[in-house]
Amino acid sequence: MTASEENEYLTKMQAVPTAALLDPTGQIGHLYDAKTSPQMVVINPQGIVIYDGAIDDRPTTDLSDISEATNYLNLALKQAMAGKQVETPATRPYGCSVKYSDSSH
Repeated sequence: MTASEENEYLTKMQAVPTAALLDPTGQIGHLYDAKTSPQMVVINPQGIVIYDGAIDDRPTTDLSDISEATNYLNLALKQAMAGKQVETPATRPYGCSVKYSDSSH
């Protein structure tokens, strides 16, 4: 989708992300070996991937599961911001498979 279409979609969904990254060629997805959507990748200021994987440990759409979930992303961010090493630097992401239009990468 175009940037305008993305902005319209975010408004419609009442989403307020800090930023939205469009990757129409799949270049960034390939760079980080994205397999699912969502798949979280945290990159530190030095450009090193310090977390790659799922948001949490509950691959479900049931909102009542969220309060009981271990949020890997939040933990990685808190640990990194506190100057600590991320205790769980990788998990298996879950979600819809990413489909690339060009499979040559």
